[in-house]
Amino acid sequence: MHCPVCNHADSRVVDSRLSPGGTSIRRRRECDDCEYRFSTLEEVELLNITVVKRDGRREAFSREKMERGLRKALEKRSYTDGEFHNLLHEIERDIQRKKTNELRTSALGEIVMERLKHFDKVAYIRFASVYRSFEDVKTFQAELEGLLRSGRGNRTKRKNKVSLSKKKR
Repeated sequence: MHCPVCNHADSRVVDSRLSPGGTSIRRRRECDDCEYRFSTLEEVELLNITVVKRDGRREAFSREKMERGLRKALEKRSYTDGEFHNLLHEIERDIQRKKTNELRTSALGEIVMERLKHFDKVAYIRFASVYRSFEDVKTFQAELEGLLRSGRGNRTKRKNKVSLSKKKR
């Protein structure tokens, strides 16, 4: 790993820590030349997965493209960077569990929507409305009613309940 200050090619690992979810390793490094300390993050990368589009075209899986879609769905919603990265890792883990080299966009979209449903219900509805191409208000309403029937609260509401119960103590 090159030093970000002096660009020396060698550095040594001073400390390594596993992320709470076990999906990445944070390494503290020190440059062998100028002794500057810096951190690196090592994450699992999905390799060789081809996404099959609705029209039959094939393209390589793009984490960045998925990330952009999620950020758009989560626009103006409350979440931390850590929560967002955990969401990405959970989705990628679900993709890896498929144990396939090709994945249809329909399967990918269902994985993303299932994770979003538990992460943020508003983002889920936003993503589903674009992904499922809701044609009219009735289709949108049916999706909302299904979500309400599931009886699960929003991630944000659960957090607020926890913090309120801690304040009472």
